[in-house]
Amino acid sequence: MKPNQPQSVQVPTDPSSETTPTPAAAASAPAEALAAGEAPASGQAEPLAIPQTLSAEQIEDLTARAAKAEENWDRYVRAVAELDNYRKRMARERTEWMQQANERLIRELLPVLDHFEAALAAATSAEQFEAFKTGVGLILAQLRQVLSAAGVQEIDARGQAFDPAQHEALAHQDSTEVPEGHVLQQVRKGYRLNGRLLRPASVVVARQPAA
Repeated sequence: MKPNQPQSVQVPTDPSSETTPTPAAAASAPAEALAAGEAPASGQAEPLAIPQTLSAEQIEDLTARAAKAEENWDRYVRAVAELDNYRKRMARERTEWMQQANERLIRELLPVLDHFEAALAAATSAEQFEAFKTGVGLILAQLRQVLSAAGVQEIDARGQAFDPAQHEALAHQDSTEVPEGHVLQQVRKGYRLNGRLLRPASVVVARQPAA
């Protein structure tokens, strides 16, 4: 038999003899290492920023900023509402203005209508045809006067060079009466309102006959 070998005995250590870092020391250690210019150890998390208590001046400044932001928001809401009301008012006034303009024009055209009815009522026999023709001519002159006062201008294209901005070519016809590219016949007059084209003149354009 082998002699008994001495067995190793583990002596329990005193927990109070070990140095255990406190949480504050553990948190300040990486910060001290960074302040000393040392890089943090691999895998070691950077320290979290500890929020600080706001001072009275900072709280007062934030309160003033919040009040200013609320004031600006109220101004924005009022400005949007005022703009919307302005648009509605302008649309309503524009509609009313157009209605009033049409009302004035129609009021001035009513006498022309009365004269046409009176002329038709007077034309009861063939002997009165000349008087009827004269009366219709006077009514036409009155109607043209009313339209002219409203800004309507006739476009007389007869004998003029064809202008696509004012004329509408219905056809081309061989002719030597007017130069080629000029209006040979005006089928329907054109009109402008205050310089703006209302309706182009419908015309027949002359072209040089084939030899």
